[in-house]
Amino acid sequence: MNDPYARQPASRFHLEEILYEKKDGVARVTLNRPEVYNAFSAQTLREMVEAFRDASWDDSVAVVVLTGAGDKAFCSGSDAKEFAQQFLRRPRNFWKYQGLLLEALELFRHVGKPTIARLNGVVAGAGNDWNLAADLAIAADHVRFVQVGTRVGLVEAWGTTQWLPLVVGERRAREMLLKGEEITAEQALSWGLVNEVVPYKQLDRAVNALAARLVQNLPECARYARQQLGFWKDLAWAMTAGHARDWLTVHSTAWEPYEGVQAFIDKRPADYKSIRSRAAAGGSSESLWGAPTKKCENCGAKGIPEGFDYCGKCGSKLQ
Repeated sequence: MNDPYARQPASRFHLEEILYEKKDGVARVTLNRPEVYNAFSAQTLREMVEAFRDASWDDSVAVVVLTGAGDKAFCSGSDAKEFAQQFLRRPRNFWKYQGLLLEALELFRHVGKPTIARLNGVVAGAGNDWNLAADLAIAADHVRFVQVGTRVGLVEAWGTTQWLPLVVGERRAREMLLKGEEITAEQALSWGLVNEVVPYKQLDRAVNALAARLVQNLPECARYARQQLGFWKDLAWAMTAGHARDWLTVHSTAWEPYEGVQAFIDKRPADYKSIRSRAAAGGSSESLWGAPTKKCENCGAKGIPEGFDYCGKCGSKLQ
């Protein structure tokens, strides 16, 4: 009879968007999508769930390290192209996707072993959720942190809005989330967002030294210390994660994410002026073409957006 708790080698997992290895008591999970700055897709999250669950159950693992491939990005958050292709068209799929993100973050935070964020490049948007979810973080000196949510029509309403004030303080969290300007690795160190900053060439040495020190902890004591240390993060998460999931799903059909995500893909500034002017003029800034209030007197089509002058079914001019 197979033992469901038996240790599994990392090579048995068939992974495409992350790398997973276990050696000398350390499990390493690497987001392996450098072509999109290690943004995570639904598949990435599924694979992270698989790796974190295995690391949690493997008694030979004492420390978990999370990082990104290459030297340009640790993680840039959710995949913008997947958002545009999937979630703007099928908001219910965004709700499912956020469920995967919730599960992956929960497993990482409650993996039962100390965790290290190895920050090898830019940390943007929801990428900072992973940094904040880790126990400790070491950054290369070229790393930059930026929260772009209010400029791309989304809100980092998961870990970042709730955990960032606990880590860097209320005013600094508001500065990062509302101004959306980059902060340097040295700023992050002075604010307490990371524990150490080193030259990129020394990053692995520093992470390995920290991991080796953490391996020496007694496992049950380390596990319970992490549980107690996580109290305020757990409380904030439990009170807000479900609400964020639903609001972000409903909001994904609005003008702001449509314009913001498209602007991000087009590499241009979002046209916030037109959205504000629509609202100021009494129009709808929430839905793309206005509330579905018109009816075609010619063919009887209903639910036509108020911004339409002609019926999309029969082409007749609307009253």
